[in-house]
Amino acid sequence: MKLYGTFGYITVRLKKDDRLYVPLPFYHATALGVCWGTALASSSCLVIARKFSASRFWSDIRENQATAFAYVGELCRYLIEQAPAPDDATNPVRVMVGNGMRPAIWSEFKKRFGIPRVMEFYGSSEGNIAFTNLLNFEKTVGMSPLPYAIVKYDRETDKPFRDASGYMSKVGKGEAGLLIGHITEKAPFHGYTDPSKTESSILTDVFEHGDRWFNTGDIMRQMGFRHAQFVDRTGDTFRWKGENISTTEVEMLLEEVEAVNEAVVYGVEIPNTNGRAGMASIRLNVSVDEFDFSQFLHQMKTNMSDYSIPVFLSINEEVELTGTFKHVKGPLKEKGFDVQKNTDPLYVWLPKTDRYVPLTHQMQKDIEQGIYRY
Repeated sequence: MKLYGTFGYITVRLKKDDRLYVPLPFYHATALGVCWGTALASSSCLVIARKFSASRFWSDIRENQATAFAYVGELCRYLIEQAPAPDDATNPVRVMVGNGMRPAIWSEFKKRFGIPRVMEFYGSSEGNIAFTNLLNFEKTVGMSPLPYAIVKYDRETDKPFRDASGYMSKVGKGEAGLLIGHITEKAPFHGYTDPSKTESSILTDVFEHGDRWFNTGDIMRQMGFRHAQFVDRTGDTFRWKGENISTTEVEMLLEEVEAVNEAVVYGVEIPNTNGRAGMASIRLNVSVDEFDFSQFLHQMKTNMSDYSIPVFLSINEEVELTGTFKHVKGPLKEKGFDVQKNTDPLYVWLPKTDRYVPLTHQMQKDIEQGIYRY
């Protein structure tokens, strides 16, 4: 009912002659709650695709005369990776609604496909805080009328900072921190079926004695005017060389390389080193033989600090996704840079060198034994 009211009447605001195209699974809240609720509220048409197809997407849109569509995760990336066509912007879509649009492709996507309005939002089924991009600003999840705060967060301990009095501090404009939602009568947190999970998600004595806040587990950037930008999950950060590395930010920079279609970044352990070294599973739009590893490293050094640059690369033809187009990192972390566990080509940036080279079993042993010192 909340999604029916908020998205249907306040945010997406479809009309009776609109058609909302949904290529998402209906076990997920975006399709079931946001999209269906929006269509019901506006008495518009809901077009349900049997499954998402990047190659057929726009022909489906035109055939069904869809004026809106839904997206999540990496769906928009797969659309923009399709070969450009002369009629890309010739479509009836005037609004798209969803979450997970990466800042790196935001402007290009709108321009190429002629989309006037991106209704990006942020929220979760169990959470008591949500944001919506009501004003069609670029690269933001929008604003929230609900009581929230973005507080300073210690990524090394995975806990919010507390001052000498034991209270938390809000970040400044442009800074990133942990998003928390104030638990009030009008913004309750109903919790999970597991009471211990519910209790662990509640922060107390945040700004004053006795107050209670829901821990979203998400790092957000305070943009001002009650707007925020999603940065990453708290678990999507690892520490290397005494620095905190945001996987989302590194992925975004890697994907700016022309030959890289998609990147998944995670941390892997090297024995007798402090923290986790960066590793990236990347999907190329050229063959490995055509890929210039020296130029790639040079571009990385230009765009980011040395400690943020992945030490290891895995070249994959496909990146595993969940049913809602989010990256599956667990198996990648498990395989790490073990040559025997990986079937895809592995490359390594050895200390004091200027390019990536194929990782061999002997190199792996030398790295693990500290012969190559990181």
